[in-house]
Order: sequence, then structure tokens, then C-alpha cells
Amino acid sequence: MKKIVFTLLLTVTSSALFAQAFEGKGDQKFQVGVNLQDHGTGVNASFDYGLGENISIGVSSSYLLGVKEALDAHFEDRYDLKGRFNANIGNVLNIDDNFDLYPGLSFSLKNFGGHVGARYFFTSGFGVYAETSFPIARYNTDPLTPAEKLNNQFALCFGASFNL
Repeated sequence: MKKIVFTLLLTVTSSALFAQAFEGKGDQKFQVGVNLQDHGTGVNASFDYGLGENISIGVSSSYLLGVKEALDAHFEDRYDLKGRFNANIGNVLNIDDNFDLYPGLSFSLKNFGGHVGARYFFTSGFGVYAETSFPIARYNTDPLTPAEKLNNQFALCFGASFNL
């Protein structure tokens, strides 16, 4: 039993030593987690692809499941899709090879916005992430209904991150 536990600890420790949060060009990350915001909670999924040492592009999508009935939110109010650009600066900050901080910009179906996220990898394939997103300019300049405000506000996402 001691040999099995020792082998498992050695495997986990050695794989954690080689984990890296962002590897640059060609790096691929998939993240899935929970989306929290005013008047709704839901799921969020994102994919990022490394274009250079500190630059990545990707897509992010969210769907709000728990929305107050009084808002009368339809599918188009609950769903959002974003194209995104990230500046992966974890290696610039030199905090830890397993840590990445990525501020960025996004173009969604609802607005032009920004986001700031961080991820930490425990092994070469698995980590956790937390990300905030916020609108900078919305496309619809008319007064928004409460349902239209759902994807035009500050949101917090957190969950699991995977190297592909």
C-alpha cells in the first residue's frame, strides 16, 4: 500500500512540475464552468487558441438557466456568444509557470466588452479558472428591457480548465 501511495504522489508531483498555464503559439485551452450575474445563473464554456508567445484568440458562450420568471427572458435573452482576444501575461509576471493571467477584449452578440481571467493548472492537463466579464459599449442604444440587460452586465465565471 505504501508503494502505491508513494507512486501516486510521485506521479502527481512530477506532472505538476511540468504543468504550464500558457505555452504560446498553438496552445489550446477549453474551459467550462458556472456563470453568475444579477438576475440569473448559468453555464459558460470557452476555447482559446495561442497565436503567439502572449496572445490568444477564442470563443466564449454562456447560457443562463436560472432566470427570474418576472423577466420573461427568451432564448435570445439568455444566450450569448463572444469572439475574444487575450493577452496572456502569466509568464511576464513570472509568478508561477502554472499560473496565467489574461486580460482581453470580446465582441459578443450583445456588446463590445472586456474580461480579466486567471487560471492555474495542477497537472499538464487540468486546472481551474476564474474570469470576470463586463460590457464596455452595447450595440442596442435604446433603453433595454430587464431581459435584454441579462447579457449586458458584469458577470463572474469560474470552473475547470483543460489543456487540449
